[in-house]
Amino acid sequence: MTRVLVVDDDPLVRSALSLMLGGQPDLDVVGEAPDGRVAIALTAKLRPDIVLMDIRMPVLGGLEATRELHRRSDPPRVIVLTTFDADEHVVGALAAGADGFLLKDTPPPEIVAAIRTVVAGDPMLSPTATRTLIERLRRETGDDRVASARTALQALTDRELDVAREVGHGLSNAEIAARLHLSVPTVKAHVSRVFDKLQVTNRVQIAILVHDAGME
Repeated sequence: MTRVLVVDDDPLVRSALSLMLGGQPDLDVVGEAPDGRVAIALTAKLRPDIVLMDIRMPVLGGLEATRELHRRSDPPRVIVLTTFDADEHVVGALAAGADGFLLKDTPPPEIVAAIRTVVAGDPMLSPTATRTLIERLRRETGDDRVASARTALQALTDRELDVAREVGHGLSNAEIAARLHLSVPTVKAHVSRVFDKLQVTNRVQIAILVHDAGME
């Protein structure tokens, strides 16, 4: 069973998510938290495998809570649930180490699928949210940022750059393997090396670098 902690300041959202996830045979909602401070305390007590984290909350927001959780020796995986257009902190949340990024209007089956994907070790990014994020960053990209991204990507081999481009398109490891005619373990190895060489913590950061560099 995958142990899930639901964190949102809206009790109706918490109840809806808990009800939806509680009906899945492989998911166990072990607790709910109304803010990031309570989420950190409950994580220490309940040891969830995954935390569904709202961003804008009183007392302690999701950005700070995610960063705090990822400082721990054995952190849970975190999926950020947010209304992107109203949230100016999502880039910071991803930089803090979120493993998934979904909009709150994501259909329930896709939220369930995202949890399973993240638990299996593959970060999950909503395609719609990723496109929105990339477009926003592209509008904000300056010459220094382009040069910095291109310099960073020069550390990759040709095959690693191919993989990084596909990550930038939002593809999973299995989809990348099919497109590049590689095995899934080989893709995972390449992705791991890309993470190390670029010194990033999630796939969105790879996508940002690829798009900043104009190497889509």
